[in-house]
Amino acid sequence: MRKLRFHLIFFIVFITPHFLSYSMGNIEEPRGMIKGQVYTSDDKVASFVTVQLTSANKMTSADENGQFIFKNVAPGDHELEISLIGYQTSKTRVSVSDGQTTAVAIKLELLHAELEAVVIQYLKNSYKANRISPSLRLTTPILELPQNIQVVTGSVLSDQQVISMSDGVIRNVSGLVRAEHWGDLYTNITARGSQIQALRNGMNVTNSHWGPLTEDMSFVSHIEFVKGPAGFMMAGGDPSGFYNVVTKKPTGHSNGEVTLTLGSYNLYRTAVDFDGKLSDDGRLLYRVNLSAQNKNSHRPNEYNNRYVVAPVISYQLDEKTLLTAEYSFQKAVMSNVGSFYVFSPDGFVSLPRDFTSLPAGTPGTKINDHSFYFNLQHQFNSNWKITAQLAHFRYDQEGASMWPTSVNPDGTLIRNIGIWDANSVMNMGQVFLNGEFKTRSLNHKVLIGLDISKKDYLADWNQSHDLDLPGSEFDPRSPNHGTPPNGYPDFDRSKSLEERAYAAGSFQLQQASSVYLQDEISLMSNKLRLTIAGRYTHLIQEYYGADSAVHFTPRVGLSYSIDKETSVYGLYDQAFIPQSGALSNGGKVQPITGNNIEVGIKKEWLGGKLRTTLTAYRIIKNNELTDDPFDPNPAISIELGQKRSQGIEFDLNGRVTDGLRLILNYAYTGSRITKVTKGITDIEEGDM
Repeated sequence: MRKLRFHLIFFIVFITPHFLSYSMGNIEEPRGMIKGQVYTSDDKVASFVTVQLTSANKMTSADENGQFIFKNVAPGDHELEISLIGYQTSKTRVSVSDGQTTAVAIKLELLHAELEAVVIQYLKNSYKANRISPSLRLTTPILELPQNIQVVTGSVLSDQQVISMSDGVIRNVSGLVRAEHWGDLYTNITARGSQIQALRNGMNVTNSHWGPLTEDMSFVSHIEFVKGPAGFMMAGGDPSGFYNVVTKKPTGHSNGEVTLTLGSYNLYRTAVDFDGKLSDDGRLLYRVNLSAQNKNSHRPNEYNNRYVVAPVISYQLDEKTLLTAEYSFQKAVMSNVGSFYVFSPDGFVSLPRDFTSLPAGTPGTKINDHSFYFNLQHQFNSNWKITAQLAHFRYDQEGASMWPTSVNPDGTLIRNIGIWDANSVMNMGQVFLNGEFKTRSLNHKVLIGLDISKKDYLADWNQSHDLDLPGSEFDPRSPNHGTPPNGYPDFDRSKSLEERAYAAGSFQLQQASSVYLQDEISLMSNKLRLTIAGRYTHLIQEYYGADSAVHFTPRVGLSYSIDKETSVYGLYDQAFIPQSGALSNGGKVQPITGNNIEVGIKKEWLGGKLRTTLTAYRIIKNNELTDDPFDPNPAISIELGQKRSQGIEFDLNGRVTDGLRLILNYAYTGSRITKVTKGITDIEEGDM
């Protein structure tokens, strides 16, 4: 009895006060909720902006639709503060009542030009982009554009630990393949039956079939893939499309990141990203990206080391004018670029995965790649903006490539190393004006611009050395990776590259200038959009003789919004593509011409978290060059005649839940030769 009394007293004295305290502490105090939507001054959603409830010291981020929510807010007056680069900081008073939800719509007023830093913000933490970068010139949301455009965001690159443009990026977009042997030297992506053009910050940086040097991801913000017609958008773009690498810009926020990567085959990599302000008023901003890596391969004697320095400075001249200066340096130190070739006497998949014909001690390849950008943006008002951009690219290469001099019936071969010293110089300029106005019931989005470029490429392919001798050939079944029987090459570099290249005719020159105009006309409260555009291009190219051409490329697109989450479109575009090469028959190389017809449907799901794109297309191309199968010289080509590519593509990307993001794609591509140039006997109609 005493024991029971003791327990009862213990419960009353010690447990009851704690229980009462807990109960009293959990009596619900009055609480309310704030739901909001953030727009910019042009009535576009402000995605992923930071929203502060300053009175309660709470913070959240708007989602991709510009929506945010604060729960459990005490009744009374509160203040919401929202800031976004390029817009005035918004401070909004809201009143919260017990058990009620207060809804607010906040519009951010334009302060100065809509900068690319804004693009970086809305791509953060997202697998789905709603807009393309300003470098692609178009201001219409992706859902409403009459074209298949896929964006590989920074979040995708980070989550997949992509370190190079050629390191698995293409798996995120339907129909992309890489079918070349230079590994991580050049990206060379093929889509819809042809190699697509390479752009960086909206400028075409393709200066030969061999280039540009693939970008290290340390200074890349995101990558935009424009599928299909590109003749109008980029002047000389392939109708199969192009990709645009958008580099990192200052955001106005002080951030720092250091990344260490370790991997198989002695991969050691360090990258740093510093982002911040150089002036207290935030007008002078900077961003610096640095990286260094050592990387070997699953094949012996191969390596690919990279070093990157990429600083950017932006200065807000006034409330409407922004100047950005950008420099990037990439240094590649890698093994012989032709070592990826494998020749087997027994067919595919007959040699070990680590097989190589590269002997130890073979001299490698070195490339120094420089690029400079100067970008000026001026916002006249909320409807009109002008952008001017200059760029200078230069890379110098000293190296060699492997190719067999001969392959014997028994599979043995004589390995050959040919010199490959090269120099590429590109100077490019752009100026374009974006504007919006109304005529009666029609809304117009106008784009007017001028592009100019001059590109030079020099190469010495005219020295070679056999590693093996007759009677002591290399045997793939029993490879010897020691000192080759005929020793290593010793190329003559006593003359300048210019002298060697011009003496052998191994040079290319392209000069292009073009003007263009596009009008996107919206009707029926922007449910129906008609795009009419045209570009006039003048081209001069020289490669084994000079040639020039003038061409007009029209563009017509139609897009219709079935509802806010669904649109259908159709597009017609013509192609005009400068190409360089030397024909086997000694004739003049003609530009590629042709046309593209594309139709598609775009649909957003789960409140805009996911987007699907289904596209069907048909491309006709004339005069496309291809390697001459009877001439091992990579500079010698033949003209196909006419080629047709057609197929379907499906892309899905976005966020299912906070912990689940999804990328899914499929493509069926059929590419065939429909006409053969007269005199060509080794290619037939119907060949793939």
